[in-house]
Amino acid sequence: MLRPPTCCQNMITLPQLLIALGCGLILGIEREHRKANQLAFAGVRSISLTAVLGVLAQATDLALPAGLLIAALCIISYLRSTKNDLSVTTQLAFFLSFVIGAISLDNPEIAAAAAVIVALTLNWRRDLHRFAQVTLKATELRDALLLAAAALVALPLLPNEPLRWLLGANPRRLWGLVVVLMCLQAAGYIALRLTGPRLGLALSGFGSGFVSSTATTAAMGLRAKQQPELLQACVSGALLSTVATFVLLLVVTVTVAPSQLASLSPTIISALVCACVMAGVSMLGKHEHGNYVQPEGHAFSVREAIIFALILTTATALVALANDYFGNAAVQLSAALAGLVDVHAASASILTLSLGKNGAQVDYLLAILIAASTNTVSKIVAAGLSGGRQFALRTGAGLLCILIAAWLPYLWHIFMAS
Repeated sequence: MLRPPTCCQNMITLPQLLIALGCGLILGIEREHRKANQLAFAGVRSISLTAVLGVLAQATDLALPAGLLIAALCIISYLRSTKNDLSVTTQLAFFLSFVIGAISLDNPEIAAAAAVIVALTLNWRRDLHRFAQVTLKATELRDALLLAAAALVALPLLPNEPLRWLLGANPRRLWGLVVVLMCLQAAGYIALRLTGPRLGLALSGFGSGFVSSTATTAAMGLRAKQQPELLQACVSGALLSTVATFVLLLVVTVTVAPSQLASLSPTIISALVCACVMAGVSMLGKHEHGNYVQPEGHAFSVREAIIFALILTTATALVALANDYFGNAAVQLSAALAGLVDVHAASASILTLSLGKNGAQVDYLLAILIAASTNTVSKIVAAGLSGGRQFALRTGAGLLCILIAAWLPYLWHIFMAS
């Protein structure tokens, strides 16, 4: 039921009025700069006044009739436009200035942010048109829509509970892993487009390693198989994901069990230094991409992402079955099985277990090293399955060196103790 309009139905203050005026000036100046000396529907004065009208109309419960008046002016302006100027951008900016002015009465922060976002969108006209018409390819648009559908449409619809016919796997988590791997592949594709193969894949590999180093290794292998000229760059990205692995392992230790940091830090630092050296050597090595051209294919492979997610999910199910069968007593066996899937999750569970036990710290260090060893095996297998023999050999050599560096402090401790 409509209330009769009354003057000053809602109290309006001077700051609210000034915010509305400022929002209108932001939009109006942008439109005035755009039209230059040409005749146009609205400029800085009319758009600023419309924003002030919005806040005053909202304060006096006259927002509906005032909004209809503004909409009518926009329609009349569009109908009177020439065939050479059928754009409705200025009309929409004019109407949005009224809406933003109305919002500034109760939510001035949102109104100010909206004005800036709208002004930036208007100002980036040429860049946005060039991106949509020239830079963005048809296959890339299709891939972006497919990824959005997988993450925003399919993922929320899947059941979020373990299903027996999936070996106890959670369908939503399984599809979430598929989405993650697709995102990792897409990140590498975007990095290639923006910065070139050497730096792009390196940055992509390091960032993706914080999500899943094993999945990143598989994604780099897929890229190396699709574009053999990027083999060395993909190896660099895979090794840099291992750098992220040990950085995250350090964070996990500090977060979960800071008391264990003294015993684990030599292993983590040794592996981290070696991983940085191996990744640096790989980046500085010979990169045979002199004939490299921008990628023309798809940003990711849905089929490969599903296959790899199924492999990891099966491994997770086997870990769960082993833990149920053997119990918590078999720490090292559980660590070996869990490490096949994710070294961070395995290390977090081992460190949590160490807080409630009185066993020697070196026993839990050994369990984490076993998890890192099986995880290295998992990465090498993923590299071979996704990237082929050459990618697996080069990546595997670096991963084995990093693993040896991780074991050295523990072996030295055992040697000195004996």
